[in-house]
Amino acid sequence: MSPFINFNGVFLPSGTAILNADNRGFRYGDGLFETIRVKDDRLILGDFHFERLLKGAALLRFQLPVAFTAENLTEQVLGLCKKNGHRGLSRVRLVIFRGDGGLYDPQDHRPNYIIQSWPLPDGKGSLDENGLVIDIFPDGRKSCDSLSNLKSNNYLLYALAALYAGQQQLDDCLVLNSYDRIADSTISNLFWCKGGEIHTPPLSEGCVAGIMRRWLLETLPKAGFSLHEKETGVEDLLGAEEIFLTNAIQPIRWVKAFRGASFGNRIAAAIFSEHMRSIR
Repeated sequence: MSPFINFNGVFLPSGTAILNADNRGFRYGDGLFETIRVKDDRLILGDFHFERLLKGAALLRFQLPVAFTAENLTEQVLGLCKKNGHRGLSRVRLVIFRGDGGLYDPQDHRPNYIIQSWPLPDGKGSLDENGLVIDIFPDGRKSCDSLSNLKSNNYLLYALAALYAGQQQLDDCLVLNSYDRIADSTISNLFWCKGGEIHTPPLSEGCVAGIMRRWLLETLPKAGFSLHEKETGVEDLLGAEEIFLTNAIQPIRWVKAFRGASFGNRIAAAIFSEHMRSIR
């Protein structure tokens, strides 16, 4: 456990009790979070993270104080990493949530926030040589609306999918949307390759608006890759040549097996080695 957390701008011992039974974040999952990779006093793709956080806060109708800015939050994230002695590679979780009071109508729309940090091993974020074994989570569906793209504290569907993956001895599980198409995985966005083209489900399919997903969509076409947003079903994946998953902490993880089909990693390895040096 890291020695300290940041609660509303104040450093506290990490075991400090903060929430009570009236807290709306606890009761309703009324909030958002960001998981950020930090290396050598730099937030990797920090602008993307804070843009997503502030956009989500507006959608959830938070009333943000003047000081609640990307610049201020960056300073606080780096300050916590320094206080915890995390000077190399680290993982930061920033969560914002509404405070106490009110059943369905909040009494206070200002955000509370907690920042936590953990050290990461130097090899974290490298392209795994073994590949992942994945399947579909069968017991829930994700809606396709503006809330679906948020990194929301209401994480029940993904938490259950992760539990299912562990019980089935899988590395991860894909989550279906209300149309029985693939949205994303428990902690990642989905990409798949066929015939030299790369595909990923569009945001309209209910996936989280992932940071690495956005970066690849902006970067790869400029580098000559053919990348498209495409509705994706199970049969698309079974006919794919490659599948890989992306998130901010582990930028690319390639999939070795899905429902009896096996996959390589030629394109994923090329993307990783040639275009991701700046964010590793």
